Amino acid sequence: MARPKTVRAPTTASLPNNLRIPSSTPSLTKSLGKLSRQALLDLAFIWLDDRNIASFPPYLQTDEKDGPDDDEALPYPAEETIEQVRQVYEDLQDRKGAKREVLERILEGDWRHGITLRQLAMADLRYMDDHPASLRWTALELSRIDTKRKVSKKLPPTDWSSSVPRMQGATFVQGLQREISPLVKAHYHLAHSATLPLTFLRIFVLDSPYQSPRQAADVFTDSSRVIYVAFPDSCPYVYTSIAASTGSKSAPSTSSVATDTRTLQRLVRDSIPKALSRPQERFSLQATSLAAKNLPTLLALRGPGRSTASNGAFSIFADAAIEGSPLDPRPSNTVSPEEHIRAGHSSLAEGKENTDGLSTKRRSSGVDTGPLSPDSKKRRLAIDSRFGTLGSSLAQAPLDRLDIRLLDKPGSSEQQDDDIDDSTSTPAVSLTFSGSDVIAGIRKLAELGIVNPERMPSWMTGEEGVSVATVRLGQRLQKGI
Repeated sequence: MARPKTVRAPTTASLPNNLRIPSSTPSLTKSLGKLSRQALLDLAFIWLDDRNIASFPPYLQTDEKDGPDDDEALPYPAEETIEQVRQVYEDLQDRKGAKREVLERILEGDWRHGITLRQLAMADLRYMDDHPASLRWTALELSRIDTKRKVSKKLPPTDWSSSVPRMQGATFVQGLQREISPLVKAHYHLAHSATLPLTFLRIFVLDSPYQSPRQAADVFTDSSRVIYVAFPDSCPYVYTSIAASTGSKSAPSTSSVATDTRTLQRLVRDSIPKALSRPQERFSLQATSLAAKNLPTLLALRGPGRSTASNGAFSIFADAAIEGSPLDPRPSNTVSPEEHIRAGHSSLAEGKENTDGLSTKRRSSGVDTGPLSPDSKKRRLAIDSRFGTLGSSLAQAPLDRLDIRLLDKPGSSEQQDDDIDDSTSTPAVSLTFSGSDVIAGIRKLAELGIVNPERMPSWMTGEEGVSVATVRLGQRLQKGI
């Protein structure tokens, strides 16, 4: 009797958490090798916790997957009980040693039968907690779609609570899976950050929604197939990022949604508001013109904190140096902005001495605090009033990149430019500033007298908190990236 042919059918099920990657996979060693020694030990303790031991069981002598001859040939003999395995890692933590011995103990010893997709996802998120500037993130804003009446897009919502959908993790992942499953097969891992007030969603995708044929082991460690979504606590923003391709390379002849990072990112972005939406409660994602390689920067500029609307010149109010509002006609009993600025400079200058014991009282910009000329004093006051106070949150939210696109062509008039479509027009001039802190660099140019701070637009002083500015007729267009 002839054996019936196997029929493969697509399934909407996600990749299981317990799908194992062989421990001998070279790219797996590279992925886990990014972590520090302490991070590997912390993960091992989490996997060996009583609540997780069923999901991440280590290899024990009672397992019959390998024969006794194979077990003796391995560098790490299998332990008999879970307590013995825990004691091994406690001993490794108590003494100093190299990271390599912990990594080899995990891959060649206690988890020699393979690392699951969930374990790999936990390792990636641990690396992200330890290195918050490892990826480049884009900030998007969640906005409610009002089907009953039209609301001007230029007016922000007065109450953030009306724009923040109530998200239940399992329900959201199921909704996202329904949107993505017809095109790709994915693995989802949702976890709250251990260091930042946000929740990470790690999505790993395969080329096809079919369960088989089996994929090569290197595919599961290919970071170009991973997209991250971060949900800050209690604010209507979402951060998205595509991981850099450090894993296995796909064949040149292979073309898929998963290996096309732009298509993957657009697919997930379009699915997020649909997964968050409910009947009579629809949401959409709007660009915010902000992308940064630092999660604390996004939290400071597009997060739940008070400083998100108090950047640049308004940071003096976030520092609580001035009470009330700048539009309040009533007099304030606190210090004036000039006094606050001088006090901030003097406090930073006190106590700073060089190795020879000579006083090197300097301001935060590196300029000596000696007597200033009237022009220097005026320029310094203008700089502080435009870029903000020294203690503002902007100093803790560095932008690594600032892209400027000028749409105005030389010699063009306002009447000629009125008919141009801003969304499709090619910029006449494009400028890109990059560095560890672009706004601080522009401020330094102003302190040196190279640029005039009084004539600088607000998006160059950090007041608007954007990393992309499309300018037409001297005004920044309210459009994102």
